[in-house]
Amino acid sequence: MKNKRNTSSYYIDGILEGDKFVLSKAITLVESSLKDDIQLSIRILRGVSSQAKSSKRIGITGVPGVGKSTFIESFGTYLIGQGKKIAVLAIDPSSNLSGGSILGDKTRMNSLSRNEQAFIRPSPTRNTLGGVTNHTRENILLCEAAGYDTIIVETVGVGQSETLVRGMVDFFLLLMLPGAGDDLQGIKKGIMEMADGILINKADGQNLQKAKQAMTDYKNALHLFSKASSGWSPQVKICSALENTGIEQAWGMIADHHQLMSENGSLDKLRKEQNLAWFKEQIAHTLIGHIFANDENLRARNQLEQEVLSGKLSPKEAIVQLTEQLFGQDSFKSQK
Repeated sequence: MKNKRNTSSYYIDGILEGDKFVLSKAITLVESSLKDDIQLSIRILRGVSSQAKSSKRIGITGVPGVGKSTFIESFGTYLIGQGKKIAVLAIDPSSNLSGGSILGDKTRMNSLSRNEQAFIRPSPTRNTLGGVTNHTRENILLCEAAGYDTIIVETVGVGQSETLVRGMVDFFLLLMLPGAGDDLQGIKKGIMEMADGILINKADGQNLQKAKQAMTDYKNALHLFSKASSGWSPQVKICSALENTGIEQAWGMIADHHQLMSENGSLDKLRKEQNLAWFKEQIAHTLIGHIFANDENLRARNQLEQEVLSGKLSPKEAIVQLTEQLFGQDSFKSQK
C-alpha cells in the first residue's frame, strides 16, 4: 500500500488546511535535489497555486548586528495582534567549508516561534549569492497557500546580490543603526537605491538622538536618487525593537506602499516582472543540473576542472572544450 505521505494530495490538502507540519515537509521537498522529490514538489506547487492568496511580501536586510531577528520578532508580534498570520523565511549562512548552517533564527525569535499565528522556517543559503536559497520563491507560494498573509524574507546581511531579495518581494526594508555618518560611507549606494524604506533600529536610550540625526541624514541622501516608477518615495523611520517603539509606524509605511502599488497597477506589474525574471533565472539553474546529472558529462567537467587547477588549460579554453563535448564541434559557430 502506498504511503499517503508520498502523494501530492497529502501535501496539498495539509497545506490548504494550514497544517504547519505538512507545510514544513513540503518546503523540505522543494529544497531537495532528489529527482523523485523534485517531481513531487512540482505537483504540490501546481496543486496549491490556484488556491494561494496574495500576501504582502517583505524583504528585510541590514548589516550584521543591526537587530534583524529582534525587529522581526517585535514586528511579527505586532502584526499578529492586528489579526495577521506571519511567515518568516529566515535565510541562514552556510559554511563554505562544511556546507553546514547555523539555523538559529527560531532561537533568536523564541516568542514569535511559539505563536500559533506565526510560521518560521530557517533555510541554509548553500553558497547562494545574496543569502537567498534557490527555492525561496517556491517557499513563499507554499506559505501563501497555507494562509499566511504577510511573508517576511530575512537575509543574511548586506551583500553583493541583495537584488535577488528585491526580485521576490513587494517591499524591501533596509535596517540601519544610529550614526548615519559612518554607515553612509560604508553601505553600497545600490542597496540604498533598492530600498523602499529605511528603518533605523535601536533608537533608544543614548542612541535616540543619534537615530533622529541619522534619519535626517538618510532622508537627505535619498533625495539624490530617482523616484520609483510606481510613484513611491522611499521613507525613513526610527524604531526600537527592544522597546517596541516605532513598530506601528514601520507597518504604516509598508501598508501605504502596498495600497499605492495596488491602486495604480504597479504591484501587478511588479509580480509579473518578477515571475519572468524567476523563469529566466531557473533556465540556467535547471539546465545545468540536468546536464550534469549525466555521469559522462560530470566526468568531463571534473577532468577539465583538474586541468584548470593544474594550469594546463585556462578557464576559457576549458569552457570551449566542455561546450564542444556537450553540444558538438559547431556549438560556438551556431552562436554567431
